[in-house]
Amino acid sequence: MTVTAATVDDSRQFTPLDRALIGLSRAFEACGGCGRARAAREFPADGPAADADATDSKLSDAERRRAGRYMRVNHVGEVCAQALYHSQALTARDPAVRAAMQTAAAEETDHLAWCEQRLDELGARRSFLNPLWYLGAFGLGAAAGLAGDKWNLAFVAETERQVVAHLDRHLGKLPAADARSRAVVAQMRADENRHAEEAVAAGAAELPPPVKRAMQLAAGAMTATAHWV
Repeated sequence: MTVTAATVDDSRQFTPLDRALIGLSRAFEACGGCGRARAAREFPADGPAADADATDSKLSDAERRRAGRYMRVNHVGEVCAQALYHSQALTARDPAVRAAMQTAAAEETDHLAWCEQRLDELGARRSFLNPLWYLGAFGLGAAAGLAGDKWNLAFVAETERQVVAHLDRHLGKLPAADARSRAVVAQMRADENRHAEEAVAAGAAELPPPVKRAMQLAAGAMTATAHWV
């Protein structure tokens, strides 16, 4: 999330109604209401460095179901990421910060599309509560943006740090034979870690410990629910 003048887009030319309609379209896309998300980057498990033997033929039915539950949770995380970045961009005061949020959201769209593809490959479904997750995350992101850009960036940095820790746990829990899910999660982890570092470099404040803890508790509740619902 490098914030420079070069990253500023033409979003300032949009009217409030334009932005509202764009936001509504993005919400429908993130929640699966208007087709699939489309990635700009190649699916990590199919890239040049991918393991040619990384197929699902080695997974047992139980491993496939377990991997599907973990990837559903990761998909929910990406639905929330769309909501967070879109609302934070909407409420950002500095045009450069707004553009940086939109750039990060584009990368998160790759993650959303990858998780959707992996769910399909595993024969797993999305969370039934995706609209609820989106609305809750949108509200949190808007509140962070309204607090000011340094707190907006602080929320990004802390969210992404917690996401990295979450993905580390998933890398330890995914079936060892599930190389395709692992490739997706590993690339997501690298991107999220970079987003956190760039937010700090752009001037993020440090959130108070009680806020960080509240974020962890909320994320834990979401993860536990999305694992099954």
